[in-house]
Amino acid sequence: MSQVVVDGSNPGGRTSFSAAALAAVDALLAPVDADLARRYPGDSGTRQPVHTVYVPADAFDAGTVADWGRRALEAFDTHAATPAQLAGALGIPADDLMADVHARVRAKLEREPIEDLRIDFEDGYGPRPDGEEDAAAVRAAELVAAAVAGGTAPPYIGIRIKCMEAAVRGRGIRTLELFLSTLLASGGLPEGLVLTLPKVTYAEQVTALVRLLEDFEQRAGLPAGRIGFEIQIETTQAILGPDGRATVARMIEAAEGRATGLHYGTFDYSASCGVSAAYQSMDHPVADHAKAVMQVAAAGTGVRLSDGSTNVVPTGPTEQVHAAWKLHHDLVRRSLARAYYQGWDMHPAHLPTRYAAVYAFYREGLAAAAARLAAYVAKAGGDVMDEPATARALSGYVLRGLDCGAVDLAEVTALTGLDRAQLDALAGR
Repeated sequence: MSQVVVDGSNPGGRTSFSAAALAAVDALLAPVDADLARRYPGDSGTRQPVHTVYVPADAFDAGTVADWGRRALEAFDTHAATPAQLAGALGIPADDLMADVHARVRAKLEREPIEDLRIDFEDGYGPRPDGEEDAAAVRAAELVAAAVAGGTAPPYIGIRIKCMEAAVRGRGIRTLELFLSTLLASGGLPEGLVLTLPKVTYAEQVTALVRLLEDFEQRAGLPAGRIGFEIQIETTQAILGPDGRATVARMIEAAEGRATGLHYGTFDYSASCGVSAAYQSMDHPVADHAKAVMQVAAAGTGVRLSDGSTNVVPTGPTEQVHAAWKLHHDLVRRSLARAYYQGWDMHPAHLPTRYAAVYAFYREGLAAAAARLAAYVAKAGGDVMDEPATARALSGYVLRGLDCGAVDLAEVTALTGLDRAQLDALAGR
């Protein structure tokens, strides 16, 4: 807590604040200071994946990640074998930037095709006999544990359970219990574990999951708060409640520090607004409104945003694939410009354009961002006089590029004179 120190002097006979008034101000604002620190701790500083891949639980196996990488590479090599072909598909210049992006995308698909994988027990899986879903939950946990132990798991991996509505609540809780307990018995909870709670309509549904996780942690001897989760925003009630308040802000509060992300559900949310199927998209006005509310509610809380997905699949002849790729690329670029740094990918052939859009976004702005950072650190001025908040944004931009492989630390250091630790410090990490 900040304290104002006064020495009681009154130079020149000027009127000054009394010690009692200053103490009263500190006392008045002490609860506000504590509330700000609790509610708005800022970003965690950890890596945020650029996407989440959804795979139905019955389709997930030990070879899923490798298979997605293989199929993504096959699509890339078939329909974008050269930088010029990729540029033509996306409707952008075939310049040196695209040559660099093309090489980096291919390397990424070989090295780490999926950054975040969600094994889906909800819409992608559907209702099943209890015995079948029980077995699938145990199997998913065993496969995740084996992948983590063998070093083949993506950086982030977890499950989406069924929602907390009465009809499926018991089933979702049972699946979560089996998944977590099997993971724990198979080597422990991985660092990159992510859980997703879908179709949230009331903050109390978030509180219910918090209570379950508290109970599990206590019974398993885990540290309090060890297990976090994402909240999917797929209903109108999650954005605006019956009292006219922004429900999503209440959901973040209800998570009691466990919320790690807000994920926009393109098609469920659009449908709940009455948007006809042909017009349900990430760039529809109802989507923009929902995501703007999510963005303001999450700002400063450390809860991260993810955009949704497109259901246009890049398959078929090259002309058809290129049309789907351009749509996907443009939507991803649109999201990045609006500070939604993550999205969903539903098909292996979406991966080439996910990384092409992300890599171009970070590479094309690197020189300008680096120059502004270097000038800020050197206090050299220049055409733009940046403030600390902008320096945080600039360093955050560079760090996101580093995390996903769009840029390299050596080139960043050469341009800025800053190492990773210095960039982290500027970003407030």
